Amino acid sequence: MQFELERLGVHDSVDAVFPPSELANYLSDLPVAVDVIGDEEIADCDAVVTLKHREMFLELEWVHSIQAGVDRFPFDDFEAAGVVLTNSTGIHDRTVGETVAGYLLAFSRRLHDHVANQQERRWERPEWDEAFTLPGKTACVVGTGTLGRGVAETLDALGVRVTGVRRSGDPVPGFEEIYANDDLLEAVADAEFVIATVPLTDETHHLFDAEAFDAMREDAYFVNVARGPVVDEPALIDTLESNGIAGAALDVFEEEPLPEASPLWSMDEVIVTPHCAAYTRNYFRDVGEIVRENVGRLEADEAFHNRVV
Repeated sequence: MQFELERLGVHDSVDAVFPPSELANYLSDLPVAVDVIGDEEIADCDAVVTLKHREMFLELEWVHSIQAGVDRFPFDDFEAAGVVLTNSTGIHDRTVGETVAGYLLAFSRRLHDHVANQQERRWERPEWDEAFTLPGKTACVVGTGTLGRGVAETLDALGVRVTGVRRSGDPVPGFEEIYANDDLLEAVADAEFVIATVPLTDETHHLFDAEAFDAMREDAYFVNVARGPVVDEPALIDTLESNGIAGAALDVFEEEPLPEASPLWSMDEVIVTPHCAAYTRNYFRDVGEIVRENVGRLEADEAFHNRVV
């Protein structure tokens, strides 16, 4: 696809992740005008870098999502309007991997307890059998794409045995064993940690339901750095309240922000983070490099990198 790119807008919705001016300045050397824009200026652009979707984007030529997940964008409408949609797949492997490692280290070394005790000025050591180390433990990573591979690489360095779940059972580098999606219950049954890194699709919606949680070990921890709706949240809450699993670390939720009334906030063995597992001070640079590459590809009449639609 070829079109004339004269003005690239950095939509102000990216402010939820980084200052839009940082990305605009980073891309200021491009051979096109790059400006921070609000909704009222969308029509003046040929392309937009954004976090959120706007109906007016369907009048543009190209939209780039600063996230890997693009479930908020209406694919059929983009296709019908002839609008290119690209995403930021490939930049979150290390950041999400380190966040997951942090969750596992918090649970194993009881760091979340210590932080909570500090707020109460309470000097309280763990019980003798509470803390443990990670080498020899198994983490089942459900989803072996960019996020899953980043998690696997980081956990491997901590001595964790990593298995994976994907559509097929074909081997994937970095995973000791791979299960097909149909074997999910078998895959999670023997893992001390179960980690969701799958994209949100019709097939993965509520992939983790009561049956999946029932299949997990009672001493297992569940981690979700994928999308909130891949988990049946009421089923997870029921499992946690009945001690069906040991705990959970959750970065994403079915409703965001997580409602104040959610019992997840007050559970001792639950870590809640505000959908920020991929955050890094270099986020805007990582996104900018993909945008820069695609501007160059457009000039050379080459296929877009990370094209979704």
